[in-house]
Amino acid sequence: MAATVSYDEVEVGTELPAASFPVTRATLVRYAGASGDFNPIHWNEKFAKEVGLPDVIAHGMFTMAEAIRVVTDWAGDPAAVVDYGVRFTKPVVVPNDDKGAVIEVSAKVAAKLDDEARTVRVDLTAVCDGQKVLGMARAVVALS
Repeated sequence: MAATVSYDEVEVGTELPAASFPVTRATLVRYAGASGDFNPIHWNEKFAKEVGLPDVIAHGMFTMAEAIRVVTDWAGDPAAVVDYGVRFTKPVVVPNDDKGAVIEVSAKVAAKLDDEARTVRVDLTAVCDGQKVLGMARAVVALS
């Protein structure tokens, strides 16, 4: 597979389709099982509050993975992402109700990096409850 987006047709400022990702306690339990990260801050409300958190929080790697889906869906191939990094700025608090939390992600092409390698830098914004949960979220993507 290769990226389905053409480097020649992309311009700086191109906005990627935004997406919203719901997160419930059940989502966190499934992610814990898949990742092997059973830290109680991700499933035990009493423990999370005892260590100073407002409630159970989503795994940072889960939040990061949900955010990059905007880029991989746009590029058409997860392997097109050649570099990706974020700073965790706020936790995604997941209440124990029927709604949970929602991570809203938007992204845009911030720079064309290398004409020969056909790479672009995509800057992402991830927000939950009106607060930025990822900072300096950037991906380098190799396009066709």
